Amino acid sequence: MTSKLSFDSTVYALAPLAGYTDLPFRNVVKKFGADLTVSEMLSSNALAYGSLKTLKMLERSPNEDPYSVQIAGSDTDVVRRAVEFLNTQDDIDIIDLNCGCPVPKIVCHGSGSSLLRDLPRMASIIETIKKTSNKSTLSVKIRLGFEDKNHIEIAKLVESCGADFIAVHGRTRAGKFKAPVDYDAIGEIKANVSIPVIANGDIDSYEKAQWVLSHTKADGVMIGRGAVGNPWIFHQLKTGSIEVDPLIKHAIIMEHLDGMIRFFGERGVITFRKHVHTYSKGYEGASALRGLVNAIVDPVEYRAVVDEFFLHNRQIGEGFKASDMSCEC
Repeated sequence: MTSKLSFDSTVYALAPLAGYTDLPFRNVVKKFGADLTVSEMLSSNALAYGSLKTLKMLERSPNEDPYSVQIAGSDTDVVRRAVEFLNTQDDIDIIDLNCGCPVPKIVCHGSGSSLLRDLPRMASIIETIKKTSNKSTLSVKIRLGFEDKNHIEIAKLVESCGADFIAVHGRTRAGKFKAPVDYDAIGEIKANVSIPVIANGDIDSYEKAQWVLSHTKADGVMIGRGAVGNPWIFHQLKTGSIEVDPLIKHAIIMEHLDGMIRFFGERGVITFRKHVHTYSKGYEGASALRGLVNAIVDPVEYRAVVDEFFLHNRQIGEGFKASDMSCEC
């Protein structure tokens, strides 16, 4: 099966971000420029045992082409069963193994970045996915190490086990989301493997993305927290324009809200509140808007209020940066 993802030009990818990169958000960034979207991280156990909640999270927007599903797991047999289930789903192009999530509840189960301290197990899991999967592409998301950096060893292992590309978050597990990102180390990985490398970590602007690409020589960038409240960053990257027309920002916000209501029903109104808070950062009257929408549950009324606010306040203030609001996996 031929891969739908080409690295002939720079790849701009949306990182998995728990609680944020659901189908409606992925649809928006894909429509406005992202080359690759990845599902929220899914438990291999949940997939193997048919969790209904997980199946909902697995759904793909029609424009997600290619579409990557990220899984996490520590038990080779359970991961194999999860992949066998994914094999029955025709709309998946890429399986991505999470070897980078630093969250304690993931690490204590031996998944995520915990695999970085058990490289034989990590190798066994990657090889199992490669052997079992009927998808065109296998990717692995890694960090630079668990406590200390051994990034080149990790990257070469990932390559030798059959992965088609690597996404690298430029911190160790110990660095979580606060330590400085080591872009030099990402560049060292790129120089030492022959498969494509996507750089990830603290990329929150058009200018930063261009610098990271130049500095690391990576084949693409992956943006997670930097896209929350700022999904038009993919529009900037694809068009090469530093500034974004306020009308495009307004269109993206409303597309996102409409998608949330379509996908989640009335619950989409409640779920979108956190996005109103980030989208309105820097707008005059943002505090009053947040108080107002927090009290509205009717989708029609909610949409009218949000639409009017952003239509008449098109100048987004500077200074908002997505923080540790969620785990970028």
